[in-house]
Amino acid sequence: MPLTFADTLDHRAVLGAVDRVVDLVGCEEVAEAWEQQSALAGMTVGGLTRHLVSQPECAVEFLSTPGPPDAEVLTLVGHYDRADWLRAPLDSPENTSIRDDCNEMAAAGHQESVGALARARAQLGGAIDAAGATTYVPWQDCALATDDFLVVRLMEIVVHADDLASSVGVATPAFGSEALDPVLALLAALAERRHGQRAVLAALSRAERTAGPVSAF
Repeated sequence: MPLTFADTLDHRAVLGAVDRVVDLVGCEEVAEAWEQQSALAGMTVGGLTRHLVSQPECAVEFLSTPGPPDAEVLTLVGHYDRADWLRAPLDSPENTSIRDDCNEMAAAGHQESVGALARARAQLGGAIDAAGATTYVPWQDCALATDDFLVVRLMEIVVHADDLASSVGVATPAFGSEALDPVLALLAALAERRHGQRAVLAALSRAERTAGPVSAF
């Protein structure tokens, strides 16, 4: 059975996750390190912050923009088959373009990201309430069940919050189980697709048989 959160996701988890990163995005450590290299190669702390902030912004925009009525609806995990960056080398245009775009957006400064996050958070609840059953993802020319689309955004928020906190030496925000559980389920499913069933099972259950990293990305 394909992994899905359609009609089961607690929408408060998305709003709560955004609330959890407000202090991180606005903290002095992020502001002071803005132009420095982040934990992600080639991306500044500012660029990483802007990428994190773009997740609720993206949610508001896509939830509020109708897509083609005949758009193919893909599964939560299956839609990653259309993510050209996923299996491309880190120095490929598919990945460097994302980093370069975020670094360029960060040129507007720390306070612009703080303000953008506040605006997105103010609009997000209404956008979720008004959304239809599916949400169109233009860069992959497909649709997802809206709750699955929101889980993707949740995953991006949780993962990049940890990246950002690690970049500036502060504590990673503590996300509640309502946000963390679907994120971990998605990451485990993606890891299994990348490394295979046995590798993921061993890594999660038997330290003595772990063969190596089983990262989802």
